[in-house]
Amino acid sequence: MSKGVQILSETRPVTHLAIIMDGNGRWATNRGWPRLVGHRKGAERVRQIVKACPDLGIKWLTLYAFSTENWKRSTEEVLGLMAIFAGYIEREADKLAKAGVRLRFIGERGRLDPKLQRLMAGIEAGTAGNDRLNLTVAVNYGGRDEIIRAVRKIAEAAAAGILDPRHLNEAAFAEKLDTGGLPDPDLVIRTSGEMRTSNFLPWQAAYAEYEFTETLWPDFTPEELAAIVQRFSNRERRFGGAKI
Repeated sequence: MSKGVQILSETRPVTHLAIIMDGNGRWATNRGWPRLVGHRKGAERVRQIVKACPDLGIKWLTLYAFSTENWKRSTEEVLGLMAIFAGYIEREADKLAKAGVRLRFIGERGRLDPKLQRLMAGIEAGTAGNDRLNLTVAVNYGGRDEIIRAVRKIAEAAAAGILDPRHLNEAAFAEKLDTGGLPDPDLVIRTSGEMRTSNFLPWQAAYAEYEFTETLWPDFTPEELAAIVQRFSNRERRFGGAKI
């Protein structure tokens, strides 16, 4: 084998976990309750999973809360979701700060209610100095939309003579994404049994491992998370290298 070729073969713990939190509405419907009841229960589950992550060695947690496609839902459900987001921020701000959690948001904020935007900016500023857990919540987020917005920034910089397109590389492009400065996820979990990625972090998760569980998000416990993290630690990750 040529000395110039390095084969990457390693197992390691989860540093950055991303979760597609699916199944809230179904959880409620199965019980004969309004869908928003499931979303409220899902918000409670977020609190438990956030609390569990540091003890599992997870330093970065990214949660898919509301996609660019979710605007297609009923007005009642969308408004209810936005109220739940705002309530979560108002209730959890002090707790997250005291727990050493830094909270950030990704996604296109322009369509969100101005009050919600102010709450988001406030908690981002208030937790900016924390580093026990880096929590990122995707709100009005779509991976394709994110990439288009990044391309637009690059095109504008090139047109203004600020950026030489010949110097553009993967690292420079990644910095233009909403997640600029964040590491790529090691593991992506999707709850509820659906087997698709739903436009979530398509660039960032190019080499992530995936785990799909039948569990609906309101039923997803820290114990199940711990079991998935343990399975991940036993996976061999070669990043394109050959198995010897």
